[in-house]
Amino acid sequence: MLNVPTQSFPAPSSQQRVSPSGQSGRNKVALKPGHSLMDWIRFAKSGKDLTGLRGRLIEVTEEELQKHNRREDCWTCIRGMVYNVSAYMDYHPGGEEELMKAAGVDGTELFDQVHRWVNYESMLKECLVGRMNLHPSALSILPPPPVTGLASPTSVAPLPDKDSRPRYDWFQTDGTVHLVVYTRRKIPSSGCTTVDLKAGVLRLEVLLGKMSYMIHLLGKLLSSTVHTAFSVGKIQVSIRKGAHGKWASLGQPLESHNTFVRQKDRALLYRDCVLVSKTEVNHNTYLFRLQLPAGTVMHVPVGKHVCLKALVQDVEVVRPYTPVEHIFPAASKNGSQESDLYLMIKVYPGGAFTPHLSSLSVGDGPEGTFSLRPLRDVTNLYLIAAGTGFTPMARLIRAALEDIETIGNTKLLFFNRREEDILWRFELDELAANNGRFQVEHVLSEPSERWTGRKGPVNEPILTELLSRPDGSKCYVCVCGPAAFTELTLGLLKHQGFSEQELHAFQG
Repeated sequence: MLNVPTQSFPAPSSQQRVSPSGQSGRNKVALKPGHSLMDWIRFAKSGKDLTGLRGRLIEVTEEELQKHNRREDCWTCIRGMVYNVSAYMDYHPGGEEELMKAAGVDGTELFDQVHRWVNYESMLKECLVGRMNLHPSALSILPPPPVTGLASPTSVAPLPDKDSRPRYDWFQTDGTVHLVVYTRRKIPSSGCTTVDLKAGVLRLEVLLGKMSYMIHLLGKLLSSTVHTAFSVGKIQVSIRKGAHGKWASLGQPLESHNTFVRQKDRALLYRDCVLVSKTEVNHNTYLFRLQLPAGTVMHVPVGKHVCLKALVQDVEVVRPYTPVEHIFPAASKNGSQESDLYLMIKVYPGGAFTPHLSSLSVGDGPEGTFSLRPLRDVTNLYLIAAGTGFTPMARLIRAALEDIETIGNTKLLFFNRREEDILWRFELDELAANNGRFQVEHVLSEPSERWTGRKGPVNEPILTELLSRPDGSKCYVCVCGPAAFTELTLGLLKHQGFSEQELHAFQG
């Protein structure tokens, strides 16, 4: 399944935090041997009593929860359910320090900031202690938002000009309904819309920064296409009618219809997808082409990731991946229909997830903290990637060269171990040879004797030599790679004089 995922949950000194302050990080710490995800799945299924309650489920008061706040006796509450996570400490990819932040308290908000897309119910089902016994005074029940009438376009009350909320309108022909969303702001050329049309139910979500606007209704609707006018912030969805003729209304509004909320407050939605093809990129990395269900269109903004979910030994496992184009460099889509997703994934023979890529579900709209907004007046864009950390850079390179005219120089510093590890090397070198605004520097840490390029791990001399700051320029640096690489690189860049506002670390 596919899902497209911020009080500062990872502590400032934590290995899980690799992004500058104000950005969310999701990087892993080094786990002890024998403590991988597959090891946890086997351990959880071993029959050991992980709760200490011998199979009983209990109601837990707030006072009782607070007593279990130590490393060896750690309970936490997520969405009203209490788990004993003591046994999971050494298996947690974010490390013990992060898990202890939720010890003896309700950890729902902290969990959502970093792991909202993770199926904790499946991962921790053997650790379930019971349900939280909440006092009535602690509950706050909000009435559902009023539903907008859909009898005709004029029934939607006009919003004040100063209101930044998106609005929608619709018009029709005998066989087609055209639904138009006015976002009231410029939107990325890579798109920001996800449309699901199934059994007459239309779910249209538009991602605008951290906010989500949704149209959700039931009608006699069939297939759809999406067209976007980026500069004026207009999105048009054309939908074929199930029955020809003039309609008096667009359909029956459902619960989430015409709502504008924070994206993280939306319930996650996964969709089954099919692996159509698997193409070798190098000796251990492949380009996977995933076909979304009929009726689903997903436009993933540059720098955002989607989440895949698979069932591994009866446990739902979720992994984030950044989509790429099927060719590099790709031409701009200009808001056209896109039916398939392309993911560049390194395959590990003993991995918990990659062996199951043939049976997946794709989750809700794209997630991630990256935004093109800071690049609007940037003149020099530097991209520093290690291994498959190149994936978010691929579409960002196209955006910088085609969509952002102020960027006069885009330079990729691509770190790998060996020459055969370099992804899309021919394509990158060809682009650099044919486009004067793009440069690529390959750096190998374990080069062969015939390698004549740059050598070594990421270090201060390499960054000082390759990252210049011309007079009058405005620079921006994006970093992506393993946690240790990203953390070291950010430290070197700050020592070199780059401010936090000039840096972005992609979630790894």
